[in-house]
Amino acid sequence: MSTNYATKRVGQAVFTFFVTVSLSFFLYQAMPGGPVEALKNMILSQQSTSAGTVDLERINRLVNLYTNLEPDAPLYVQYFQYWASLLFEQDLGRSIYQNEDVTALIFQRVPWSMFISVYALVIGYAGSIFIGALMAFKEKSRFDSVSSVLMIVLNSIPYYIVGVVLILFVAIRWGWFPYGGRAASSLTPGFSPEYLWSIAYHAALPVFSMSILGLGGALTMRGNSVRVLGEDYLRVAELRGLRSSRIATQYVGRNAILPMYTQFMIGIAGVLSSSVIVEQIFSYPGVGLLLYQAIQVRDYPLLMGGLIIFTTVTIVGILVADLTYGFIDPRISAGGDDA
Repeated sequence: MSTNYATKRVGQAVFTFFVTVSLSFFLYQAMPGGPVEALKNMILSQQSTSAGTVDLERINRLVNLYTNLEPDAPLYVQYFQYWASLLFEQDLGRSIYQNEDVTALIFQRVPWSMFISVYALVIGYAGSIFIGALMAFKEKSRFDSVSSVLMIVLNSIPYYIVGVVLILFVAIRWGWFPYGGRAASSLTPGFSPEYLWSIAYHAALPVFSMSILGLGGALTMRGNSVRVLGEDYLRVAELRGLRSSRIATQYVGRNAILPMYTQFMIGIAGVLSSSVIVEQIFSYPGVGLLLYQAIQVRDYPLLMGGLIIFTTVTIVGILVADLTYGFIDPRISAGGDDA
């Protein structure tokens, strides 16, 4: 991988982050009752109900505390103030309704969202690789036909629909799994076997629901495997007398999996954003549920902070895929002029 290629990709990532945050900032400010006005109105209503005098200076201090913006400053000044707080202080403001630091709130929840999302992604892609390879080796068989139809159906069903069905039957009707919380409330958080088992038990349904996302890759794996099976180098390997197991793993499997690497990295990039609906359905207290609640109460600092975190994770995931694909697949010239 050339230095120019890496520099170009990093520059594109930084530019994308800058544009996304900037557009989001101006869109939030342009909304009726934006962050500053919404907070000022909320404080004014509280002061009016308490029959106290309106202290505008105190209101402005509170607005600055929660949003990192001077309420009476021009929009372009507020824009630079927000970037200064973000870059130099890593301060995303303060949640209006939870009255806590936005950065602390989000990072308290991110590990739980990553836990269910990454496990679901790994399980889904591992299953799709195994099923897709098996479908290719049994091409045109009844197993291949039935599996292809099943994968198409699963790929067309939204994962949150699967979650609703799981709650209705597996959790409510049959009572096999819980459908709320991270762990049993009667257990003390720690590294005890009982608490760790409870975490896995409560995460089972969300993980299974989200793993449906990865199974759609089985058709891609099948197509890649079928294409590889027709390559000339496999015939040469057979003529050389190589073992079938070596041909299957080092030639067919390795080359068929490579095109799915980018899809997997993009899937990692989207693990947090895909958890919003699932966490709301299963009442799983991760960052997705936190932002869903923020949408309902119009907690602008928390929404903006969540958007920045989601954007950062997505851009970093895609950047890592761009920078490492040349190492994973040597056939790709990552340093080309048009890359």
